[in-house]
Formats: sequence, C-alpha cells, structure tokens
Amino acid sequence: MPSDARAPISDPPARLRPSLRARLLLVVFGALFIVGTTLALAVRWPTMGQFALRAGDVSPTDIRAPQLTEYISEALTEEERLQAERRVTDVFEPVRRVRSEQLARAREVAAFIGSVRVDDSSTLDQKLQTLAGLPDIQLEQEEWQTVLALDDEAWERVADEVPTVLSFVLLSEIRDSQLATIRRRVPSFVDLVNEDEARAAIALVRALTKPNMAFNEERTLALRAEARAAVPPQIERYEQGEIIVRTGDLITARHIEALQALGLNQPGWEWWRLVAALLVACVMALIFGLYACGKESSEPVTPRRMGLLVALLLGFLLLAKFMIPERTVLPFMFPLAAVTMLVGTLVGLPMAFLTAIYFGVMAAYLSNGNVDLVVYLMLAGLVGTLVLRKGERTSAFITAGAAVSGVSLALLLAFNLPLGSIDLTGAIQLLTAGLANGAIAASITLIGFYLLGAIFDIATPLRLMELARPNHPLLRDLVMKAPGTYHHSLLVSNMAEQAAEAIGADAFLTRVGAYYHDIGKINRPYFFVENRLQGIDPHTQLDPWSSAKIIINHVKDGEEMARRHKLPQRVRDFIAEHQGTGIVRVFYHQAQQAAAPDPVDEKAFRYPGPKPQSRETALVMLADSCESAVRAMRPESKTEIDELVRKIINQKLIEGELSQSPLTLMDLETTRRIFVQSLQGAHHPRVVYPDAKAPQTAALEAQQPAPPQISEPRIDESPQPQPAAAG
Repeated sequence: MPSDARAPISDPPARLRPSLRARLLLVVFGALFIVGTTLALAVRWPTMGQFALRAGDVSPTDIRAPQLTEYISEALTEEERLQAERRVTDVFEPVRRVRSEQLARAREVAAFIGSVRVDDSSTLDQKLQTLAGLPDIQLEQEEWQTVLALDDEAWERVADEVPTVLSFVLLSEIRDSQLATIRRRVPSFVDLVNEDEARAAIALVRALTKPNMAFNEERTLALRAEARAAVPPQIERYEQGEIIVRTGDLITARHIEALQALGLNQPGWEWWRLVAALLVACVMALIFGLYACGKESSEPVTPRRMGLLVALLLGFLLLAKFMIPERTVLPFMFPLAAVTMLVGTLVGLPMAFLTAIYFGVMAAYLSNGNVDLVVYLMLAGLVGTLVLRKGERTSAFITAGAAVSGVSLALLLAFNLPLGSIDLTGAIQLLTAGLANGAIAASITLIGFYLLGAIFDIATPLRLMELARPNHPLLRDLVMKAPGTYHHSLLVSNMAEQAAEAIGADAFLTRVGAYYHDIGKINRPYFFVENRLQGIDPHTQLDPWSSAKIIINHVKDGEEMARRHKLPQRVRDFIAEHQGTGIVRVFYHQAQQAAAPDPVDEKAFRYPGPKPQSRETALVMLADSCESAVRAMRPESKTEIDELVRKIINQKLIEGELSQSPLTLMDLETTRRIFVQSLQGAHHPRVVYPDAKAPQTAALEAQQPAPPQISEPRIDESPQPQPAAAG
C-alpha cells in the first residue's frame, strides 16, 4: 500500500455533493429556519388570560390579579412626585427701589401734567395728544379730559393725593398675577371728596402701580426638585383576586403597569424586535451552515436530515416561546435535553452540540438574559446527549433521563446556595422542576425516536434491533425458502460488521444491511447455487441472457420486498448497492461463446447499480464477493485466502466500484486483514472421515459426474471450468 494510506481512494462521494434539486431544498430549509426563528422571537401572540390593551382603551371585562403581587410602581411614584412638586409654590423675591422710583415718577408726571395744563398756546386736542405720549402712563382719553378740566386748586389736591396713595399701595407685595387685583382696590385708598378729583387720582395711581416682586425660577425649580427627590419609590400591591380594572373603565398608565407586572398584558408591536430577531436567526443559520457544508462534517447534508433538523428546532422553539417568557418555574422544565438527544441520535452528535448552543441563545433572548437558566438548560442537554449517544437500548433513555435530572438538581442547588436566599415553597418548586425535566426529556426523546424515525425514514438503532430479529417476516421467509442464502448473509454480516468496527463505520447498520442484502433471492431461490443441494441446474435449460436477467433481478426484487415491508432507506441501500454496477461474468462469457463472432451487449449482463455510496454498503459488497469467491474456489491455506481477498478488493478498486464510497486505502487494508481472519475461521479445512459404504458403491458414485456449479459474479475474467468426472 502507498505510504499515504489515509488519502481518499477517489474524489469525494457523490452523496456529499448534493444535486441541484437537493441544493434548492437545502436553501428552502435554510430560509424556513431563518423565517421561523425570526417570527418565533419577534411576534408576541396573545395567550390565555392575557390582554392586548393600551392606555385610553376601554376595559372589556373585569380584570383580577391572578396572584398576590407587589412591585415598585413607576406610574404611582410619578403621581406622588408630581403632587409634591405642585405643593411647592412659586418663589418671589422683592425688587429693589420699585417704590422710590415710582414715587419719583409720580412727581415727574404731576409736574409734566401741570406744565401742559398752563400752556395757553396749545389747544385741548394738542394737550390730549401730548399727554397721551407719556411713557408708562396709559389713561383713557376721557380720563385725560377729566384731569385737564380740573381747576388749579383741584389739580393741586390730586397731585398731592397721587404720591400718598401710590406710596401706600406699593407697601404691599405685588406680583404680576396680582397686579389687576391691586389696581381694582386703588379706589378704596383715595381720600378725595370731589368725584372728578377722585377719578383723576385713581387713574393716575393705577397707571403708576407696578409689580414689586419678581419670580425666581431657579430657586423654584430647585425646591421642586428637592420635593421630588424626597418622595420614595411607591409600592403597588394587589391581593389575589383583587379587581385591577372594572368593565368599561378607561385604561390608565397605572393599569397597564399592573397588567404587565402580573403578566396579563401583551406589549405592542415594535419594529426593532423584528430586526433583532432577524439578526439572531441569521447568525445561528450561518453557524449551522458553516458546519454542515464544511469538509469536517461527518454527516451528509441531505434534504431529509436538514428537514428533520429544522422541524425539531422550530418545533421546540415554539415550545420554548410558551414556557420561558415571563415565567418563574416553568422555564426550568423546558426539555432542551429532549431536542439535543433527538438531534444527536437522529442527525448526529456534532449537530446536537450546535443545537444546544442554538437553544442557549434562544433561552437568553426569551428570558431577557437569565444566565442561570441558560447554563442550566445547556449543560443538562449536553450531559443527556453524551449519556444517550446513539440510543441503542431502551435502558439508555432511562439512564439519560436520570443523568439530566441529576445535573439539573446539582445546578439548581449550586445557583441557589445558600438555600435561605429563596423561600421554602420556591425551593421545592425548583427542585421538582429539575427532577421532572429529566423524566420529561427522556419520555419525549423515546417517543420522538420511534415517531420521527418512521416519519423521516431513519434507520434508528431501535428499528435496526427490530429488523435484526430472526422472526422478521423477510428473514423468516429467507430461512424457509433460501436457507443457503440466509447462511451466506450471516457470514457476510459477520465479516462486514467486524470490518466496520475496525474502521469506525456503523457496525450495527452494516450487520442489519447484510442480513437483507440478498432477500430478492427469495422469489427464485434455486436459481442461486448456494440454495441447491443436488439435482439439475435450472440454468442449463435457459440461455445466458435469461439466466443473467434472473440473477440481476434479485436486486430489483429485493428492493420491492423492502419497500413493501417498509424497511428504512439506509437498509434498502444495501440491497441496491451491494452489487454496484458489476457484471455477471459466467453468463456474459457464455453469451460471448454462443454469439461468436458477433459482439454481445455488456449492459444486459451488468447490475443497474448504483455503486456503493457509503462505507457500510461498500463493506457489504466486498464481504459478499469475498465470501462467495472463497466458497466457490475453496482455498486450502491462509495464504491462498489472503491472495484471493486481495485480488477481489483490487479488482473492485480498479473497476471503479468503490469510486463513490468514502473508504480510504487504510480502510481497505484493514478490511482485507479482517476478511482473511473471518474467512479462515469460516472455511477452514475439515477432517475427512472414513466412508462406511462398501468400496464398490463408493467407486460407482465416484464415477458419476458432479452437477455443474453456477455461482454469482466471479472475480476472474473467464468462466470456471466444470469439475471432471472421477476416473
């Protein structure tokens, strides 16, 4: 063998390069995964006992608190703080020199009015126009006419009264908001008997009155901030069964807050949730895609496997959507271990690890970053998957469930130590959830193992165990109708299983596939040499073309039987692929001799294929050919067996029958060694015991020619010679 024995014997098998239709299906499943994950995370559908209400809506019914709850109410706290702010009055401070300035202004105005009064060069209208132009003194025209109509003595009394009254008025605090009120009270301070004099004095005092207190905004805001800060957070409490809002009441912010605190209200749609969920879904799809399409992936990427994976992920994600958000104990019962164990047994162990990561991210998203829950679910799921492995026995599911429960309890205790940090009822509920998690996960996995295996046509170990039982209808028919083929299948299964174990292939699948690879011979058992003891060879009555067709049709017949009995596809592959596209050489050479010198169409003597697509079917092909050849050639030593096995493997390799299987040269070398050991034990020389018959009878029987031996495909290029008669 070459030194690089681990190099592939050919290009990667066709099953690792999906067809265009398979690629399109994989793209569809990937898009379905992204869309399903996005919608599951972003859309919040109403659940039983919840409402989709907003502030300002009318309550459709009486809404009661389902349990006792206490929470810090932001709405109530804000109401109390606003009340505290309102209790703080505006801060005003006195404005300096307002009284003295206004009194001085009153004297200036009186002097100016006096000068206008004595101006004989101006008409009445001109005087009124001049007085109307006084700044800060706004009187009606009638009031100015009253002032000008007073005689000098009356005006003197008015001029003296105005500063006196104004001084008294400005002694009180006057704010902008109080100015109108103070001006209305001016008449009560004027002490003039004459009505015109009093009216003139009142008008001038009112015009000269102005606020002497200024609003201090900075100080007011500071006092209100202190008042807000002094209000502590307000606790809202609802007893179990207490009515939160009655039918027909308008929903307020406090109602919405209470419903949310009790988990009774669904939040409204927010576009950013969709964007965030889409980003998370795309990242997880990228992780799955990078592994599935990578060269290091040990599982073939097929639409069936991808469809099963997507169905499991989205199905359990919907369950997580129901169990995790806004819950306390229920999230710790979410059976993440069930989905990881199902993926591990039905799809592959590496995909189970990615599934645990996927649901860890989903749990973090749905629980708003509850790290304890994420670690709890992921570790319990990984432990259950590693314990279960392939689930080859029913007891393995019980063991895996017990392991999940044990890990769940250990993690819950670790997260809640000291136990005094939670109440006794809460501790009992959590520990019960941890115990139930393992039982639920094991039950779901066992049921799903049977159902999904049948729905997605997967050869699970439990299905293979059922198929391996001798009482299966097909095997029972094989024993009764084709015992030689059954014995041959047992030998082939032993050889192929040992080789599969040695190279790391699926040994159990190989054994079961070998049991059924020749079931098509049940229809015409005596046309195959291993089922004939004595008598006439039926092929002597047929032409080579008919004989070859009968031999080749055992593959087609076997596939029809397998489909009728609903054998998994992986088992049916052994029937279709164990002969590959090999040629039935004995009848092909007979046809050449019969048709000479005309050529013979080789296609009529070739099996339809396909060539082996997996290591398991390739091993059964090699074991089938080697066992048949050793049985026909009867080598007498280990060396002869070794040479024969080596010749067969090399011939299959040269003819390209192994070109689509992932077997390496090192795998073939290991297989050759295993086959030689097995065949040496199965076909070892026997001791020849003395014949009890009379010498004359034995001599007569020895002179009779032996019946011709017609076997399945030979490894050599020419038909085998018939045994010569004893001399």
